[in-house]
Amino acid sequence: MDPSTESGLEFEAVYGPGALDDWDPQAQLGEPGDFPYTRGVYASMYTGRPWTMRQYAGFGTATESNARYHELIDAGTTGLSVAFDLPTQMGYDSDAPLARGEVGKVGVAIDSIDDMRILFGKIPLDEVSTSMTINAPAALLMLLYQLVAEEQGVDGSQLTGTVQNDVLKEYIARGTYIYPPQESLRLITDSFGYCKAELPRWNTISISGYHMAEAGATPVQEVAFTLANGIEYVRAAISSGQDVDEFAPRLAFFLVSRTSLLEEIAKFRAARRIWARVMREEFGATNPKSLMLRLHVQTAGVQLTAQQPEVNLVRVAIQALAAVLGGTQSLHTNSYDEAIALPSQKAARLALRTQQVLAYETDVTKTVDPFAGSYAMESLTDDIETAARDLMTRVEDMGGAVAAIERGFQKDEIERSAYAIAQEIDSGRRVVVGLNRFTVSTENPYEPLRGDPTIEAQQAERLAVLRRDRDSGEVTRCLGALQDAARGTDNVLYPMKEALRARATLGEVCDALREVWGVYSPPDAF
Repeated sequence: MDPSTESGLEFEAVYGPGALDDWDPQAQLGEPGDFPYTRGVYASMYTGRPWTMRQYAGFGTATESNARYHELIDAGTTGLSVAFDLPTQMGYDSDAPLARGEVGKVGVAIDSIDDMRILFGKIPLDEVSTSMTINAPAALLMLLYQLVAEEQGVDGSQLTGTVQNDVLKEYIARGTYIYPPQESLRLITDSFGYCKAELPRWNTISISGYHMAEAGATPVQEVAFTLANGIEYVRAAISSGQDVDEFAPRLAFFLVSRTSLLEEIAKFRAARRIWARVMREEFGATNPKSLMLRLHVQTAGVQLTAQQPEVNLVRVAIQALAAVLGGTQSLHTNSYDEAIALPSQKAARLALRTQQVLAYETDVTKTVDPFAGSYAMESLTDDIETAARDLMTRVEDMGGAVAAIERGFQKDEIERSAYAIAQEIDSGRRVVVGLNRFTVSTENPYEPLRGDPTIEAQQAERLAVLRRDRDSGEVTRCLGALQDAARGTDNVLYPMKEALRARATLGEVCDALREVWGVYSPPDAF
């Protein structure tokens, strides 16, 4: 058995008081709901009510995804989480040449306000919290959501939810960026300012380590690079003239939960503590909500196997338990069949039921931070904090997250970790049940959920009708106003909203900004 943690830190066989020499419980722990928030951002945590139970869903057309959302709501989910297809994530319409073969494949295709109306048809947007996993065109999808809500008679002040809007991690690990970093930061900070005025209950960004972890980042790297990106966003917003205590309370975070239960619990606790100290000591934040690292967690898709997929039910349950014991505010549990295809309805329901069993059949909601004071847990939390701080210092020494990204630092570090993990699995040093140990010679056939191959043609036809029926002159005027704002210093979201209201497509809006801001090419692209 490997005696080290996933991050390569020393794992003691036995922990005792010596592991916590010179440990100050008041400084390191505090009380739940108080600085430094090690024990949770709220005093009562789940003793008051459980976390928000989200299920990430979206595929094919808006009509198909809307049907899945109604199924999940009927099954008891308390928050929606929207998956968009690759063309939407990259700012292309479904009929664009670069979209060919990808429409509706990994999420739902959204080209215009027409699609957004269908996606949230008969869903009361003043009663549901919606998270949208979208980054480079995040502002567009958020504005489309607001426009549909307004058509329902719902004011922006009533809307709750989150838009991921974290483009820095796209340069590091995922790749769905459009504009260069500084222009992307402009769009994000404009979103902060817009939401302060128009969507005051909306979480303006979900600073994400999940995708870095899926690419191979260790828990320490995940925390360090995520918080370094968060620091970059805070600096950019302050530089744009915004007050830290006005925008910071709406920042949210998104991390993974792996099967390494103890280290994952410690990771969440360490991340909260680091962020609280950074916000108070570096940025002078005084509003307690500015210091809180409010967290959404998703179980680790990268750890799911196509071999013996039912074993993934066990993995997801352990990962979900780690997230709950670590104090998450919302949770998505992956479906057991996701390593094979889009989740089936049954698998998605089982994933939700996993959360419901944890919330209503176990006793983990009866006390706050049950691991507090554990020799092992507090030592692991301190170790992760120290290692993450050291890595964050390396990023700072390069000039911050953007400068480090431009040098390829985070990407190189994560790729080295991913390669080491692959070597361990291939050699058998890292056991993956059903993959390299405890295998079976034959498995029952599994019929995956398959996408409709006609979706691309359907979306192209809808776009043709939209362009024929709308006021083209008004669209052109609105896109021109958007470009004028992009060239200057005005908030670009206001003219962007008017363009979308006039039925400009997602691709047209993104192209208008591409003409002004250009597109990003990574350092290793040539």
